[in-house]
Amino acid sequence: MKEKQDNKNSKEHSDFSWFIKVSIMTFILSITFSYISANGVSNLNLISAILILILVIAIGIFFDIVGVAVTVANEEEFHAKATKKVKGSKSSIKLIRNAPKVANICADVIGDICGVLSGAISALIAVKITEQFGLSFDIQFILSAVVAALTVGGKALGKGIANKNATKIVHAVGKTFTILGTRPKR
Repeated sequence: MKEKQDNKNSKEHSDFSWFIKVSIMTFILSITFSYISANGVSNLNLISAILILILVIAIGIFFDIVGVAVTVANEEEFHAKATKKVKGSKSSIKLIRNAPKVANICADVIGDICGVLSGAISALIAVKITEQFGLSFDIQFILSAVVAALTVGGKALGKGIANKNATKIVHAVGKTFTILGTRPKR
C-alpha cells in the first residue's frame, strides 16, 4: 500500500516537474521568437514577410505531424530494426516511449508558438498591405481567417499523413537525432 502511494507521489511530482519545465521552455521560446519575428518581419518587404508567414505555418504543421506520428507509431517495429542495427532505431524507440512529452513539445509547444507567431506576422503583413495599397478597410480579419484556415486545414491533412506513415516519420526523426549526435532522454 505504501509503495503504491510512493509511486503515485513520484508520478505526480514528475508530472508537476514536466509542467514547470514545459511552461518555462514555452515562455522563453515564445518571447524569443515573438521578438525576432516582430522586429525582423516589420523590416522586410511584403513578399519576404509573406514567405516567412508561410514558413511559420508549415513548421507548425510539420511538428504537429511529428507529434501525431510518435503517438501512433508501433514500438515493436523498431525493436526489429534495432536488432539489425538500423540507424535511428534506438532513438525512435525512445521517442515512442516518451510519446506524451514528445507530442506535447511538437504539437503544443512548437505548434502553439507557430500559431501565435503566424497571428503576429499576419497582423504586421496586414499593416504593410494597408499602408502599401492605401486600403481604407481592415484587411486583418481576412488575413487572420486565411492563416487560420491554412493552419487548421494543413494540420487536418497532416494528421492523416501521420497516421498512415507513422513508422516512416518517427524513423526519419530518429535518424535525424542519431545523425546530429543527440538522443531523446530515456
